[in-house]
Amino acid sequence: MTLTPLDGHIARVTGVSPARREAIEAYQLEKLRENMARARAHSRFYHRRLAGVDPEGIGSFEDFRRLPFTYPEDIAAAPYDFLCVSPRDVSRIVTVSTSGTTGRPKRVFFTPEDQERTIDFFRYGMSTFTSPGDTVFIGMPGKTPGSVGDLLAKGLTRLGCRVVPYGPIADYMDALDVLEREGVTVLVGIPCQILSLARRQRRAGKRHNIHSVLLSADYIPAPSADILKDAWGADLYPHFGMTETGYGGAVACRALAGMHIREADLFLEIIDPESGAPLPEGAWGELVITTLTREAMPLVRYRTGDLACITSEKCPCGSEVRRLMGVAGRIAGGLAFSGGGRVTPQALDDALWAEESVLGWSAALESSPEGEILRVTVEAEPFEEERLRRAVERALALPAGAGAPEITVRRGESGFFTTGTLKRTIIDLRRER
Repeated sequence: MTLTPLDGHIARVTGVSPARREAIEAYQLEKLRENMARARAHSRFYHRRLAGVDPEGIGSFEDFRRLPFTYPEDIAAAPYDFLCVSPRDVSRIVTVSTSGTTGRPKRVFFTPEDQERTIDFFRYGMSTFTSPGDTVFIGMPGKTPGSVGDLLAKGLTRLGCRVVPYGPIADYMDALDVLEREGVTVLVGIPCQILSLARRQRRAGKRHNIHSVLLSADYIPAPSADILKDAWGADLYPHFGMTETGYGGAVACRALAGMHIREADLFLEIIDPESGAPLPEGAWGELVITTLTREAMPLVRYRTGDLACITSEKCPCGSEVRRLMGVAGRIAGGLAFSGGGRVTPQALDDALWAEESVLGWSAALESSPEGEILRVTVEAEPFEEERLRRAVERALALPAGAGAPEITVRRGESGFFTTGTLKRTIIDLRRER
């Protein structure tokens, strides 16, 4: 089994050679202290939040886990209070939508050095399954300098790949033509779009020489690996990243046994979402991230709201770099029904993409005089209304005694609804009536 290239990347950045668990942790603890000291000195927010905390007094990860959390609402309320550099040193500002109660977007800042570290991570992370001479289709936003697609393209170019910067897919037949015309061998994109592309190419009778697919930016439905293997014989490489922490976060190796974490630049924790207490190794809970090298906007114990699991066990590839064993979507995601229970995009993804006919879906929850209606639009060939309705029913989380909403399933183009973070949602129309 080939060792993940991230071992070499982490060793080069940290000075740990070869990358070993004890040495990585020693590096991370020192970087946590440096990050805290810098944030306290230059960020108005952390000057207040960490008042009275002596970074040099943080002698262990246990000490660090006693520090207060940072919340998305904090960034939305006063983004410039997080800046640790002069505004003239900021090369990229990204506005990220939030689902918080205020509805205020977050603004995230990057220096050229912040972006360079992400490019370097992408160059090594993509080399797991991409080689010089590969042609890579990037189905991510990439027209703006410093956008995720642009940073990916720069990393892949350094790797010696030919890049096709396509962007999010609006016309699937055009995208299929591009794959054929450009001789694409590797795909990078948003899960629901790439899955739809895979099924459409089978229906179109087209053949492509795609051997690897990286999916990122949204939940990866459970049937994804089978769909990609069936369409192209391609392996699925999951990736996790967040705009707030610099895009790149963790990527799978050839063992396909979780995602190796970008430990040179990030420290990850798992906590109980209710109490905030640290959870033991291998437990599922809320993902908390601290940046180690961010210049413009360092974050300390940032609560992501994502449900995840981490392991420090040695990977089958031989690496001791910690792995995200999965990211199962938003803890508070989806919509709650007035009669009890809820529905999430992740559950609908798993249920609907398991149906071989499905090419995509969208959903909205409405109110009516008789109660609530969950309207699901499904693009499917063939369209079997009753079969699809039963799939939707399986996706509902209904406790005993809860009243189920009315469910309608209709044929139509699913489109691609985004909240501004490339993550889909179920549209709540109840307050609009």
